[in-house]
Amino acid sequence: MAQRNRFQIPERIPYDVGLEMMWDGAQCLRLGRDLVVNIATENHAMACDWLERHLEGRSRIHRAYKLSDSYIDSMVIALAPGRLLVRSREVADYLPKAMRKWDMIVAPEPLENNFPTYDDDDHLLLSSLYIDINVLSVAPDVVLVNDACPELARILEHNRFQVVPVRHRHRRIFGGGFHCFTLDTVREGGPEDYLN
Repeated sequence: MAQRNRFQIPERIPYDVGLEMMWDGAQCLRLGRDLVVNIATENHAMACDWLERHLEGRSRIHRAYKLSDSYIDSMVIALAPGRLLVRSREVADYLPKAMRKWDMIVAPEPLENNFPTYDDDDHLLLSSLYIDINVLSVAPDVVLVNDACPELARILEHNRFQVVPVRHRHRRIFGGGFHCFTLDTVREGGPEDYLN
């Protein structure tokens, strides 16, 4: 067998074009001028190279190697300048040095009863139990949180956030939370510099 790029490939097939860039916007956390990009595979690294070339001079790219196997927003979400919601304290080890000093609010362990159950086993669950970390910060002190996750809402309220509960019942089947299905917010002024 031929070995290429650490993966065993039994034989060359007509469809094999080699490694190509592959990337999803949910692998990025945008913080004003800066993008934290999760790199879990060689395909992601190639896409990040392309992104750096495309955004050169406009944005700074910070690579977070293997923070997650794919999406970043069930691991860490920026709530406000200097404040993060994280799955665990260990997330800090993967972040840019400037972000490691930020206030980190650790999300509670997800509870199975916060999610709907289904009558058959045919449903493919596309996201982890930590999907509810995927909140949306609409102001420095206002956060949209899934109403099925009251434990998270209490922690955020304890940390002086106004929580707006929003119903999103079948998020594990659809594989996304509020941050996933929201376009970038356009604010007055230009992008801020939060990491210098």
